[in-house]
Amino acid sequence: MPDFEDSTLWRISAYERFRQERGTSAFAPLGGNTVLPTTLMADLRHLEARREQTDVLEVMAACMRHRQSALACLRHDGLVWPVTVFPAEMLYHSPRDLCGSATESLADVQVIACDPAGVRPPGHWMHERVARADHYWSLKPLLWALALYGPRRTLLNEIAGNVAYRVTQPRGERPEAPGAMGAAAEQLRRESATLRDMARWPGLSVERASRLLNGLYLCTSLMVLRSHPSTGTATGLAERLRNLRRPRG
Repeated sequence: MPDFEDSTLWRISAYERFRQERGTSAFAPLGGNTVLPTTLMADLRHLEARREQTDVLEVMAACMRHRQSALACLRHDGLVWPVTVFPAEMLYHSPRDLCGSATESLADVQVIACDPAGVRPPGHWMHERVARADHYWSLKPLLWALALYGPRRTLLNEIAGNVAYRVTQPRGERPEAPGAMGAAAEQLRRESATLRDMARWPGLSVERASRLLNGLYLCTSLMVLRSHPSTGTATGLAERLRNLRRPRG
């Protein structure tokens, strides 16, 4: 098995040949857990049922939601990038910084496989499984870049629906959004809005608003309001109560 600290990324063809011959990932765990946590695995199975198992943003969202580390093998630019995410530490391990490539090229990123983490975060007591310090990177910029420039153009399943949104962190504590997205994030700091509202703001569209909301959510800067006047939820409930009170016949 290749050294997990090797800075050379595998070609897709070599990775697929290894997996076919060995029946396992070329970046399989070097001991420890051999299966993913049950809760995370259940979410990944739901993604598979919806045929979204290759969606890098949904896989990252599942790891963040359960605060569980995992090794995501990503297809990008003809290479396999072994990216181990550590949500609790807000770090990820990779031979190279995925954000170091041009952000516009991230539109081709797909998940090939999701396995248990083979390395540990810095400071872990299992120090023999902690990799080189220069192979750990901040997770937040990666999540932000994948949300804004990755392949997903619609809202994450977890935050979609008849809801409104509000930004919870001031500028300087959240990632900086470009152009009209930055202005929209500031407006969401002052007031709540639905996706439909945001799509009508200057310089935004349904796709650009969705990308912004996905990024804010993954970077823990977004509040999702599921019972808010602007969503129509409160109005619908009042109408149902009135109908229940009306005499029959």
